[in-house]
Amino acid sequence: MRRKTKSRRDALASKARPRGAARRKASRGADVRAERRTAAAAPRAKARATARSRTLVVDPAEDFLIAGVGASAGGVEALTRLFGALRADVHMAFVVLLHRPPQQDSLLPDILKSHAALPVVAPRGPIEPLLPGRIYVVPPDLVAGVGDGVLKISEATPDVDRGHVIDRFFGELATSARWRSVAVILSGRGDDGAHGLADVKAMGGIAMAQDPATARADEMPRAAVAAGADVVKSPEDLATELSRLADPGPIVTARSARGDPGDAKQLERIFHLVQRHSGVDFSHYKAPTMMRRLHRRMLVRGADSLAAYGALLEKDPAETAALYQNMLIHVTKFFRDPEAFAALAQRALPAILAGRDQDEPVRVWAPGCSTGEEAYSVAILLAEQLGDRSGRPSVNLFATDVSEEAVVRARRGVYSEDALSGVSDRRLRGWFDKVDGHYRVAQRVRDMCIFARQDVTRDAPFSRLDLVVCRNLLIYLGPALQKKVLHIFSYALKPNGFLMLGGAETTGPGADLFQVVDKKHRIFARRAGLDPSYPSFGAARRSDRGERAVRPTEVRADASAVSESDRILLDRYAPPSVVVDDELNLRHVRGDVSAFVAPAPGIAGLGILRMAREGVAVALRTALQKARSSRAPVRKEVRVAHHGVAREAVLEVVPLRRGDADGHFLITFATPPGARAPGRRRVAADSRGETGRLRRMQDELDATRREMQDMIQDLEAANEELQSANEEILSSNEELQSTNEELDTAREELQSTNEEIVTVNEELHHRNDELGRVNSDLINLLASVQIAFVMVDNDLRIRRFTPMAETVLNLIPADVGRPIDHIRPNIDLPSLTARITEAIASSSTLEQEIQDRQGRWYSLRIRPYENSESRVEGAVLILLDIDKAKRGRTETALAEALLECSSAPTAVLDDALRILYVNHAFVRALRAERGEILDRSFFEAGGGRCGVPELREAVDATLADGRPITGRPVALDLKGEGRRRFAASLRRLDAPGDGAPRIVVTLDPTPEGAAE
Repeated sequence: MRRKTKSRRDALASKARPRGAARRKASRGADVRAERRTAAAAPRAKARATARSRTLVVDPAEDFLIAGVGASAGGVEALTRLFGALRADVHMAFVVLLHRPPQQDSLLPDILKSHAALPVVAPRGPIEPLLPGRIYVVPPDLVAGVGDGVLKISEATPDVDRGHVIDRFFGELATSARWRSVAVILSGRGDDGAHGLADVKAMGGIAMAQDPATARADEMPRAAVAAGADVVKSPEDLATELSRLADPGPIVTARSARGDPGDAKQLERIFHLVQRHSGVDFSHYKAPTMMRRLHRRMLVRGADSLAAYGALLEKDPAETAALYQNMLIHVTKFFRDPEAFAALAQRALPAILAGRDQDEPVRVWAPGCSTGEEAYSVAILLAEQLGDRSGRPSVNLFATDVSEEAVVRARRGVYSEDALSGVSDRRLRGWFDKVDGHYRVAQRVRDMCIFARQDVTRDAPFSRLDLVVCRNLLIYLGPALQKKVLHIFSYALKPNGFLMLGGAETTGPGADLFQVVDKKHRIFARRAGLDPSYPSFGAARRSDRGERAVRPTEVRADASAVSESDRILLDRYAPPSVVVDDELNLRHVRGDVSAFVAPAPGIAGLGILRMAREGVAVALRTALQKARSSRAPVRKEVRVAHHGVAREAVLEVVPLRRGDADGHFLITFATPPGARAPGRRRVAADSRGETGRLRRMQDELDATRREMQDMIQDLEAANEELQSANEEILSSNEELQSTNEELDTAREELQSTNEEIVTVNEELHHRNDELGRVNSDLINLLASVQIAFVMVDNDLRIRRFTPMAETVLNLIPADVGRPIDHIRPNIDLPSLTARITEAIASSSTLEQEIQDRQGRWYSLRIRPYENSESRVEGAVLILLDIDKAKRGRTETALAEALLECSSAPTAVLDDALRILYVNHAFVRALRAERGEILDRSFFEAGGGRCGVPELREAVDATLADGRPITGRPVALDLKGEGRRRFAASLRRLDAPGDGAPRIVVTLDPTPEGAAE
């Protein structure tokens, strides 16, 4: 199997055969060395070979985890530790990316083969099937990608950023493998892999990092930890975690969870625990996203069921916090989708700024701002639109997020160079400042933005907004929350205010609230003429307050039994009845009421008065009116004929007053006690029977007439009273409605204003803390610097100075705020004020040497004081003590002058016996140019004339023990003069501290020094 793979790989990489031959040659050498190193470990190697032979070949179409492993400096050691600890039956594919120079051949595959129990593959491209139980090592001169179950290998193009190849691979891995992706960051320098690791987490994968304390280079692991790695351990412990994750059990659990959200009761329990910890209710967010992130934490913690994980959350608050952080989605970028931001700048911002007064600020809300990239992007667009023209309106951009950690990072406004990859060079220069290898958002843009924690689904919104930018937040919310949030946006916006959504979002649930401005780029405007009510933010559920909520499953069985028993009892023993609403429409029927109520001919309707049978309608109307006015039960006796059967009945109307039933009426039809059971009677033809029947009918008609007359009188009187009361009510109602509208408006404004005040106060509180820390740092810095600093403003008033300046310039703390020309400094510089004014006016640094009244020398530098916007707001005076250096230079010049005046040849040597200085007499004695002598070895200068044994011995002795030597006779061969004799004197000069010593050599001609 391995030979076939190798042959196929060689066929695909025919261009690289010379390099491959060299690599194979080096590999054979590495194998020999490895065999020698591991000769004593033969049993272990045999066990590994046996385990390797037992590795199963798995169908590549099945689901298995794919792990990307990135490393850099110190990565070889970390990789050998990781793969050396992995079992041979790990059901997972590994892709290794190691930062190496492209031109350098990598021996990493051969090194890993000697340590790993899994087969190691070195793909050369273009396609390599991904199989579990394999380690794929990407060569340094190639670029790796992944998709459709294969590893894609390609040549690196000039536009490939080699500093972030791991980020690129992790991004593709997250998109392709989603929940099956694993990102592992090991030892290395830089931050490559941190952003790709966040992409893997966002798609439901697992993120791991080596413990920085165990890494030879900890920069990459630290960046991964800051990006939110799920597991942070040593390479050996990471191998244990990877082996556990690769077991079929956890994978099957995660796969089944995608289609089955699990037990609803356990899921509600988990959401409740998270809400109790964070205050955020995730139960109405998109179920697939929440379940993916939930089961990712289950995989990390080894929980095989929702019940087990819920028990873990109750015992471990730290895991609850970790689950909450994993449920938050922080996927954002500067100017993400540039075309959409260009459309915003063209279609919405000009309309917002058109005709705006200077006193009317532009108000923008960016909910779900994450770490602030998108909010700052909108602020930069506004700053570009406003420009530098005078009279421009201010901008209040409220950026909120449910994550306090994300808000803190956004508030700092500091981002890595990789995070600004979507920002053009022009914007990078204009709106960002480089600080300590990172970029900080310019102060003007930061001043526009106010960051605060807010849950858009629960907390009160802002109001009177010109623009709401909410991109890729709605896609994580369920339909009910989407509709609620869109209603909030409509309420918060001004008439014709704009809403910008993400590319995958729409206003579908609130389509009646917005009209399309740019369909492609998801820009909408609030519909004109809308007056949306203030959105309600209901109280928390009972379970949120710590009370046990009743679950539907707990009462379902009992409710079924009770309802069935109620039905039987009512059907057998209760009188026929109906329920009507306040408009007298039939809402519910119980029992057989066909003898009293039946559908009327004509257009179908549920009005009870149209459906009442003859003999019932009049009495029913009267009873309903009395029951409605008195709010008390009303009884009426009626006689009704149905199918030739006459029946006496008691009609009772009972008003319903509780809960939602208020305004409804219960109408019952009962047989009066002692009444004869209904039955058929033949109508007698005799006159007596006919007369009795007519008399009864006449009596009923008279009673009906009297009731109708009384009813008409009552109705007329009531109508007059109602008409008068109605006029008063209409008038009062108009006043109340107007007052209520004013109160509602005032309440809404007060609540929104209060929310803004709280938000601004929180921002100011954080800024005060930051300013306090900066001020403390500045005070401590100035107090510890042993340099005289004085800061003055444009009016030359003293703002701040260091303790050293008190002595040099004769200052006291009370001088802060006084003009600098009011003090009498200890320096002689009559033109100090003029020099400061010149530096401020010219924006240049001035420097000169001055003396104080004691004759001590200082270097005075006056440089302009510039604020963060490069405006000059004063000057900084810096006094450096150069007295010692200046006097040292004077003494050195004096010593050189004395030596030049001496007739004795003299040379100064360093501790390496190189000539630092010679006087004119020495140059004349050796008959050589000064350039041929200086910076050369003493014994080689002038053609090696000083290299005689006597002089060598004297120099070595003086350098070794510091003994001065005087008058030692030496003979030198001089050019053109022959051999001459000198008396050599040597002395070692030790420099103060740890400075290197110097040797002074003097050659005095002796009386007998004539040439031989």
